Amino acid sequence: MDLLRIIAAILLPPLGVFLQVGITKHFWINIILTILGFVPGIVHAVWVIAKY
Repeated sequence: MDLLRIIAAILLPPLGVFLQVGITKHFWINIILTILGFVPGIVHAVWVIAKY
């Protein structure tokens, strides 16, 4: 299941975070990072998936 979340995180980072932790502070941080730059959003999403 984590593989699908990582693929979702690469294609659309907030989706990967949402699937892992739901609508929490990590989701909102990821949206901001994705708006500021796509790569920081991906890095944060993969980190959240790996941590939780």
